[in-house]
Amino acid sequence: MKILVVNVNTTETMTKSIGEAARAAAAPGTEIIPLTPYFGAESCEGNLESYLAAVAVMDRVVTYDGEYDAVIQAGYGEHGREGLQEMLDVPVVDITEAAASTAQFLGHKYSVVTTLDRTVPLIEDRLLLAGLDRRLASVRSSGMAVLELESDPERALEAIVRECELAVTQDKAEVICLGCGGMADLEAKVKERTGVPVVDGVAAAVTIAEGLHRLGLRTSKVRTYAPPRPKQITGWPITTNR
Repeated sequence: MKILVVNVNTTETMTKSIGEAARAAAAPGTEIIPLTPYFGAESCEGNLESYLAAVAVMDRVVTYDGEYDAVIQAGYGEHGREGLQEMLDVPVVDITEAAASTAQFLGHKYSVVTTLDRTVPLIEDRLLLAGLDRRLASVRSSGMAVLELESDPERALEAIVRECELAVTQDKAEVICLGCGGMADLEAKVKERTGVPVVDGVAAAVTIAEGLHRLGLRTSKVRTYAPPRPKQITGWPITTNR
């Protein structure tokens, strides 16, 4: 099985770490293919960057020259999953929804701990749209920018763990979801400090994609995610195959 794992930002080092987390979760025989968009922001922390990322991810996938069995959109709270599902018939898994759905098997309520506070509404909206908000205890911000997860990892870890602890003690969360693809390597450390299950969206998305493929399931094409009607789309795809 081959899975495209598409970063939503253009930071290559983050694509690399996301790919490593995906490979660590993958079953033997699953090939992980990390991809970085050809254009977009170096980090996604707002609506403008999120909408750019939605187009950039679709562009990157449509210009990928190779076979694959599933696509993972590795951005937390980002737009675009629905467009990918119209465009493709293989399973498409968003890490936001993968983490939240997995968390519901592990406890009554879950919380998401993310980066900047401005991203909290985006995550809340994505979970509401996906029907995953009923058992959401909270979405908390660590106050750390996405790029600070790499530039100042110790401070980022402390800020994230502090909010995770508050989610458990104050919000009564029983499971924590790490609310950024760049947090993939923090799972063990957060679990050790909080004592609750910690779900990384990248790892959860890989196992869900593998399960869907093993069951022979694909995206339904009868209505919502039917292929786009044939028509001229000027300037699409935006970039040529490289």
